[in-house]
Amino acid sequence: MREPGNILDALVHSVSAELLLRDPEATGEGVRIAVIDTGIERAVMEAQARRRQQDLVPIEGGIFSPGQAEPAPYTGRQSSPHGTTVADIILTLAPKARLYSADVFGSRAGSDVESLIHAIGWSVHTWQCKIINLSLGVSESQLAALPRRQRLQRAIEDAYYHDVIVFAAAHNDHPLEQSYPAAFAPPLLSVDKGNFPDAYHFAYELNHGIEFQAHCRGYLGPFANEPATSWAAPHLAGIVARLLSLRPGLKPFEVKTLLYWMFNGGNSRSTAREPYKE
Repeated sequence: MREPGNILDALVHSVSAELLLRDPEATGEGVRIAVIDTGIERAVMEAQARRRQQDLVPIEGGIFSPGQAEPAPYTGRQSSPHGTTVADIILTLAPKARLYSADVFGSRAGSDVESLIHAIGWSVHTWQCKIINLSLGVSESQLAALPRRQRLQRAIEDAYYHDVIVFAAAHNDHPLEQSYPAAFAPPLLSVDKGNFPDAYHFAYELNHGIEFQAHCRGYLGPFANEPATSWAAPHLAGIVARLLSLRPGLKPFEVKTLLYWMFNGGNSRSTAREPYKE
């Protein structure tokens, strides 16, 4: 009779992570993803889809501003190329995912905590997204007031309780600096940049509260080739969108467990142990 541990080991190793991620049905189809960022340039995404000979699922969204009960209509434009680079990374991995552009910058030079909280709630309850990507951060000084920090944390927890998987980019100078909401992990998935040869590689390595590392270069935009946590977070979000298209009902804790298995026990090629270093 086999020992229970040996049976479990055999089960865990019966399917490789590589095979799972490369499944032709793992396209992100049916998965709604909110990109809370600077907006997504629709025309650029359409051009990218034509270049890849793919059909672009229509992009919806809104522009979130302080004091506004509802977001302004999505115009298909961006306030900077940052959000478009993030969107392109997600669609590179999950081309059939449905994107929602939550522009929390608009024509302003920066965003604010209230707009961010509003966008998270809108993504969960109105757009009913399964994934939220936050390739942005709020400094500790901006969240010095405890009530403001608690409201942001409650928004992240509300997403978790509604089975929404939130990805947040670590500070680019992590661990010397930290930012929110990445510092709220768990319940969200926090992502740092790591040394990987391609988009399908990632690692689980707890490092000063940040749990995951992912490929940290983009494919489109003036700063895409600069290694950044902003590009790492959507890589992991795209990987999870692929998994959700195979099993849509996965909950956040199940996704995290699956990623942990894929890195540690699933014969994965994802084998980085060190954060990104120049």
